[in-house]
Amino acid sequence: MGKINNPILLFEKWYDKELNLTKVRIPTAVCLSTIGIDNFPNARFVSFKEIINDSFIITGPLNSRKGIEIKNNSKVSLTFWWTETERQVRIQGIATEIKVELAEKYFDTRNINSKAVSLICEQGKEVDDLKLLEDKIQNRVAENKKIEKPKNWSGFSIKPIRIEFMEFKKTRFHDRKLYELKNDKWNIKQIQP
Repeated sequence: MGKINNPILLFEKWYDKELNLTKVRIPTAVCLSTIGIDNFPNARFVSFKEIINDSFIITGPLNSRKGIEIKNNSKVSLTFWWTETERQVRIQGIATEIKVELAEKYFDTRNINSKAVSLICEQGKEVDDLKLLEDKIQNRVAENKKIEKPKNWSGFSIKPIRIEFMEFKKTRFHDRKLYELKNDKWNIKQIQP
């Protein structure tokens, strides 16, 4: 791993390489971890959108468990695992809700099924009749009308304070570098495998 002083540039370099090599169907998947209302950690895979102003953007319903947990405690982490390059990136940071205009831009890029699910479903809530819910979604899709972004659908911008890069080696002597933001400057430490 060459020395790059800006971890965002290093992330983009690694990410682009993985995207060019990967065969996985959803190469943008990233594990988002939050601190639960019950103080247990919660982790789930979400779709990474892009980097804006050195922050990592994800989207989803604000009234989902992840949305509620982020509003309760904005400290989150992201974990990327890339199979082709055998690299891992772990990010710890502070999440803030993105602007409505940006959320609308992301929502507009979704396919009609995804939009209908976002409009009708309350992500993570218990359901009595799954078939009835599915029919409701399919009927909305069949109407073939524009679906506006629901009020509770948005996203989060995650401003990193720590980013760890790890390159796996066959010898198990993995190359790990930790970038920590202190006084608006990235400090780099080589850490043991």
